[in-house]
Amino acid sequence: MNHEVDFYFSKAQTWQKEREQLRELVLDCGLIEVVKWGSPCYTFQKSNIVLIHVFKGYCALLFFKGALLQNADGILVQQSENVQAGRQIRFTNVREIVQLKPLLKAYIYEAIEVEKAGLTVKFKKSAEFAIAEEFQNKLATNPALKTAFDALTPGRQRAYLLYFSQAKQAQTRESRVEKCMPQILNGKGLNDE
Repeated sequence: MNHEVDFYFSKAQTWQKEREQLRELVLDCGLIEVVKWGSPCYTFQKSNIVLIHVFKGYCALLFFKGALLQNADGILVQQSENVQAGRQIRFTNVREIVQLKPLLKAYIYEAIEVEKAGLTVKFKKSAEFAIAEEFQNKLATNPALKTAFDALTPGRQRAYLLYFSQAKQAQTRESRVEKCMPQILNGKGLNDE
């Protein structure tokens, strides 16, 4: 138990008992507790294995390489269609955690074995993501924009592609592209300052 992480559990206004149960369960599996992204993260040999996080309607264990875990029980959830590696197990009460304790430990130990084996999730390449027509048109007519976009890291490229293509209306997609062009030309990602 890392006392620097205690604040996360002491400040909790929702899911207090569930968080404490999950913390106890994960620590019982021999992982190291740290804080990452403002949440308790549990590592094995400095590699992220699982994270406890909360949402309005549930709390969850997030397995960083959950896509590589066996999901015979069907309890691993892909948060959205764009999440490639992570998988969650969601809880809405302490009773669920207590009932699933042996199974949850099995998932944690499997995640540790995945890490020990050096397995990695094969991510889709940026070129495999849909490109909004409005952005494709700008790339075709603005060589500097295409060069700047191609120079971005794959993660930054994917963030832009997803952001542009998620808008339902052409006018919104066009507006997003126009707004982001200066950032792209400056070599910045969608959320970079």
